[in-house]
Amino acid sequence: MTCCPHCQGADRFFNQRVAAADLRRYQRRGPTGTTGRLLGALTSTGVAGMTLLDIGGGIGVIQHELRAAGVTEITSVDASRAYLALARREAERRGYAADARYVHGDFVALAGQIEAADIVTLDRVVCCYPDMEALMHHAAARARRFLGLVYPRDGWWMKLGVAILNISPRLRRDAFRSFIHPTEAVEGIAAANGLRKTVHHNDPFWQVVLFAR
Repeated sequence: MTCCPHCQGADRFFNQRVAAADLRRYQRRGPTGTTGRLLGALTSTGVAGMTLLDIGGGIGVIQHELRAAGVTEITSVDASRAYLALARREAERRGYAADARYVHGDFVALAGQIEAADIVTLDRVVCCYPDMEALMHHAAARARRFLGLVYPRDGWWMKLGVAILNISPRLRRDAFRSFIHPTEAVEGIAAANGLRKTVHHNDPFWQVVLFAR
């Protein structure tokens, strides 16, 4: 396990209580919102027989849904032990845990140990990591066919909202923060790694982007 102070903060923030609530919501409603939109973009390409690297995948919504769509092998890397435990438990319940690998820690620090996959996903992860450039470079380099992102729009209203959101951890002296990274910079790193944008959807707060190689 390798975890920087920021990721240790994420481990505390995304704890057992948060993870259990996320799992209950998913079991009631299935994939919704921007996650559902990203899944739709991926499954429309035909994912049967592909492999998946899900970075910061939480309780594993993308993993479970893409496995049902035909993905064969899954690697989940997350800074939250609670999320990883529930993702594994749900995979066991669905009967595919033997085809999944669960890695706890900072993906950037662990990247040299993580193999490339046909599909790499970061669903609301770019906004939870301070070094966007390193995160995106390592993720894009490991995407053999597709890179799927959900991350915040970089409008002023989002910057204001995140500044307010970060007041509480700052007062607690917690290292975890949320971030708004420039869209142009995120997309530029994907392009520099040989990926072209094929899907881009904006809602008022988030953007869903699929890049293909």
